[in-house]
Amino acid sequence: MTKEELVPPFAVIPGSQVHSILTGHEQRTIDLVEAAYRVHGEGDTVNPPSYFLRFPDRPSSRIIALPASIGGETRVDGLKWISSFPENVAAGIPRASAVLVLNDHDTGYPLACLESSIISAARTAASAALGADLLSRAPGRTRPRRVGFIGTGFIARHIHTYLAGAGWSFDEVGVHDLSAAYAGGFRSYLEGSGESGRITVHDSAEELIRSSDLVVFATVASAPHVHDPDWFTHNPVVLNISLRDLAPEVLLASANVVDDIEHCLKADTSPHLTEQLTGTREFIDGTLAEVMAGKVEIPADRPVVFSPFGLGVLDLAVGKFVYDEVLARGELHVIEGFFHEVDRYGGAGASRGRS
Repeated sequence: MTKEELVPPFAVIPGSQVHSILTGHEQRTIDLVEAAYRVHGEGDTVNPPSYFLRFPDRPSSRIIALPASIGGETRVDGLKWISSFPENVAAGIPRASAVLVLNDHDTGYPLACLESSIISAARTAASAALGADLLSRAPGRTRPRRVGFIGTGFIARHIHTYLAGAGWSFDEVGVHDLSAAYAGGFRSYLEGSGESGRITVHDSAEELIRSSDLVVFATVASAPHVHDPDWFTHNPVVLNISLRDLAPEVLLASANVVDDIEHCLKADTSPHLTEQLTGTREFIDGTLAEVMAGKVEIPADRPVVFSPFGLGVLDLAVGKFVYDEVLARGELHVIEGFFHEVDRYGGAGASRGRS
């Protein structure tokens, strides 16, 4: 094999292609995420801590690097680089933007750069839908018929889409947001989505939580604002997607499932604050992969909280699938000559006309 054949071509996959691959195939994405969790649970991944780039002059903003490697059938390495700039919302543009770089498993050369805000939202929503399904199957529990969304942005919309795509239907859908305009916009989205459940905009988080069997937190909260365990005495399934809404008192009164213990217990997440308060991790019942493997039993007589920190291996699994689909369609946009030198010693044959 020549040097040119060893070095993979480098491609750019824009959001329009990512959207066309993933939209309308929510269950397929959930299956990809489930498979990635299983591979992670089997130890065939590398998922180092996320790295946070913060700014003294912009304390509410950050850019996060999620390096990872996944084995199994996917076999790819890579990095998600995702920014969170909350002030964007006031300007009418999304808070988050992201790219995903995929690296060839054998050579380490970058294969592609993909627009990744859609991939990130899809894997987050798929993880939430998978968690809701698995955690509501426990003996003594019934499938939730009343769902409530606290926080009504991009992620909340994707989670609703993925729940619907996975076959969920609800008698009631609750909505709460600190912004009445955002809550109203989410209600309009729900009405336009074909949602058949009765839609109610709640004035308070307490009102929504008490009236929901499945509670979705998808906010930009930086510190807990829900402190009272009594709001959860009806034992709902809680998807703690934004990770920082719930006070330790709520987690201590609940069963707790995470995606990865080491990753979730950092950066002042609700589980991290609970560990700091108690000095122990005993409040965590296990991981979602352990639930899949039947190693963790979910109680029916307590709330159950799923707190997924968000693993880079999930982005790789979904991103590699998108890459493979675009390649199979013959629509890969290769950047010619991206790698200028492919001969270690330079000289003759050091450059090539194609990438």
